[in-house]
Amino acid sequence: MLTKICSVDLKSGILCPKCEEKVKSGEVSELDLKVAKILLELENKYQALQTVYFHKALEFKDTLVILVNKGDVHKILSYGGKILREISEKVGKKRVRILAYNDEPRRFLEDLFAPASILTINKIWLPDGSEETKVVIPRRDAKKLPENINVLKEFAKNIMGMTLRVEFEGARSRQII
Repeated sequence: MLTKICSVDLKSGILCPKCEEKVKSGEVSELDLKVAKILLELENKYQALQTVYFHKALEFKDTLVILVNKGDVHKILSYGGKILREISEKVGKKRVRILAYNDEPRRFLEDLFAPASILTINKIWLPDGSEETKVVIPRRDAKKLPENINVLKEFAKNIMGMTLRVEFEGARSRQII
């Protein structure tokens, strides 16, 4: 497993000056260290994890989100959920989501809201100079959302710095949330 922290530091539990500076500056959190260490331990059992690049971990209530490179998501999901279950048990979270670390807002939002589909994504500029991203989802996909809308909004804010406005579009009307 590849990450911003040296694998020797993760194995030993003692950080080198470079890695310690990353923790002090906030580039790497304590949760990142914990999840990276778990992934490193699981690497022996699951060979596919050896080439996975781990970027960051975030938690909100009972959900843990792990950000990995675009091409690495399927490697973690390829063992029929066994890796996710083990991570969940070791971290003590009920749900674990794996998302691709992506600089493209549209692609990130599609991954975040999957398996629900997105009709449109628009930027809204407010009078106070702030910006919101409006996401319109078909009403029929409301039950397909992987999390509560507020949790998804929080993830978008923490991961990409986006303020979301989510709307559901039905045959006759829109519902704004």
